[in-house]
Amino acid sequence: MSAKKIIVIGSCNTDMVIKSDRLPIPGETVIGGTFLMNAGGKGANQAVAAARQGGKVTFISKTGNDVFGKQSVELYNSEGINTDFIFSDPKNPSGVALIMVDSHGENCIAVASGANGNLTPTDIEKAKAEIETADFVLMQLEIPIETVEYAAALAYKKGIPVILNPAPARTLSDKLLKCLYLVTPNETEAEILSGIKVFDWDSAKQAADVISAKGVDNVVITMGSMGAYIKEKDQYHIVEATKVKAVDTTAAGDCFSGTLCVGLSEGKSILESVKAASKVSAITVTRMGAQSSIPYRNEMALLENELSLL
Repeated sequence: MSAKKIIVIGSCNTDMVIKSDRLPIPGETVIGGTFLMNAGGKGANQAVAAARQGGKVTFISKTGNDVFGKQSVELYNSEGINTDFIFSDPKNPSGVALIMVDSHGENCIAVASGANGNLTPTDIEKAKAEIETADFVLMQLEIPIETVEYAAALAYKKGIPVILNPAPARTLSDKLLKCLYLVTPNETEAEILSGIKVFDWDSAKQAADVISAKGVDNVVITMGSMGAYIKEKDQYHIVEATKVKAVDTTAAGDCFSGTLCVGLSEGKSILESVKAASKVSAITVTRMGAQSSIPYRNEMALLENELSLL
């Protein structure tokens, strides 16, 4: 059986990261950090995660006509990702994220969207024929919401399952939610979508029910070190997190979404796919960086053994 095609539509950034003992408060300068620079962006992170876990991935995105954009495309090509629909923006620079990470793995991030903010429905229309050959479409919210809505409606009309990681957090229309097969909010995003503060499994169930009632059958709420809560139509599941020492939580949610999508594309259930995604994202937080922290599938057996010894 040939591999199912996953199309990821979203952002790509260059991440500039400083790791220091603690995060500065406003107006403060913290001296003594370690600097690294690597490829990031929620869309790109998810595309790379899906590719490294064995997915057949096409990435639809937009970069500036600059060194950051060219380096990004070269990287995606090296991962075996189809980059034919990464558009070049002559007016805007490539997206950049400035990230600070403390000794506990917590981070704060500022993003200059650049060309990501100019990925338009017109670009999606240029990729229409490619999208219509997809088995799954995976998106996030670091591109304009009208572009997300346009792509979701296009896929929905063709019966293609759409998975949305609703990050960064914002309100979503019921019209968009009705086009989705699966939505994967974290606690904050689930609260915005449902109006219910999520802090334990019971509140997660309440939030998932409210979100589902808006039109999306399947809801997976990721809850950090607790794990993930699943509403799969009328069934509910809890997947507890693998316990690890977090070094950097950047891209953990993206790694989760990309791996989840691969599992579904291989015919696994949502529960099975979430279990696999939880393990892969647990490994990600033990490493620095965004895409640099995402493991390959052929590493997983060894890495899972290492996690069991922690």
